[in-house]
Amino acid sequence: MFKRFQDQPAPAEEENENESFYETSDSSSSEEEEIETAQLKTSEKQSLEKEKTLVLCSRGSTSRFRHLMKDLMMLLPHAKQESKFDSKKETGLVNELMELNNCTSCLYFEARKHQDLYLWMAKAVTGPSLRFLIQNIHTLDELRMQGNCLKGSRPVLSFDSSFDESPHFALVKECLKQIFHTPQGHRKSKPFVDRVMSFSIADNKIWVRNFQIADKLVGDETEMSLVEIGPRFVMTLQRIMDGCFSGPVLYENPDFVSPNVVRSEARKEQAMKSRQRIIEQPYKEKKIEEKNLPKDELSTIFE
Repeated sequence: MFKRFQDQPAPAEEENENESFYETSDSSSSEEEEIETAQLKTSEKQSLEKEKTLVLCSRGSTSRFRHLMKDLMMLLPHAKQESKFDSKKETGLVNELMELNNCTSCLYFEARKHQDLYLWMAKAVTGPSLRFLIQNIHTLDELRMQGNCLKGSRPVLSFDSSFDESPHFALVKECLKQIFHTPQGHRKSKPFVDRVMSFSIADNKIWVRNFQIADKLVGDETEMSLVEIGPRFVMTLQRIMDGCFSGPVLYENPDFVSPNVVRSEARKEQAMKSRQRIIEQPYKEKKIEEKNLPKDELSTIFE
């Protein structure tokens, strides 16, 4: 009997051992979660540090288009410029240039007929790629505004709330974030923020503005104000493709009108006006003849 009572406390010890086992397993799982989150943070930081943007233009670009490209290069310290790309070749070759320059995204300015400027925004290898029509271009030399910011400073990206209302504009917002966001700690960037890049939607178009964050004295207090620097331009989305300069079309703007169509309609209107003028010419001459006064018989009396 004594041995039986002496052996009873053994199960309690087993329960304590099980409790300690569960406690150690919970602590180990929490440690694993912390390690995973730390690894994700480091991987995200490394991906941002490796973010590079390739900037290039096509042959046939005008001086105004090149000035706009150079102005954007000044705003993107993580960008890498490439020589002019032959527009007669396939645009898919830009993907190879991105791989050779170790770039993750691309800004390709495509000029057509020395009049129209199209902008391609693409992500390397997998895509997507977006094509915009650029209008109302105003470069830094044209504006001559009072604002000024340090070259290489990191911007605050401001987006209109209407970007989240439609899925295609949400995709455009994400691409703009990844391209115009300067990686933190980049060797060519400055470690502070003194400007704001604004992207707003109006009339189904994206209006791009660049502002400086300036301190303004109001009495004895200082207030933050925004002073526009430039450049400024308007982007009209034409289409979104699945791959990098290739692939199926995910979205096509139904309201997009090509500038060629606009010019042809303007020429047609001008031709209609000239044709109507030719048709009305005989009637105008007849009216002029009818309005002429008859010859006065007494006009030569005093001669």
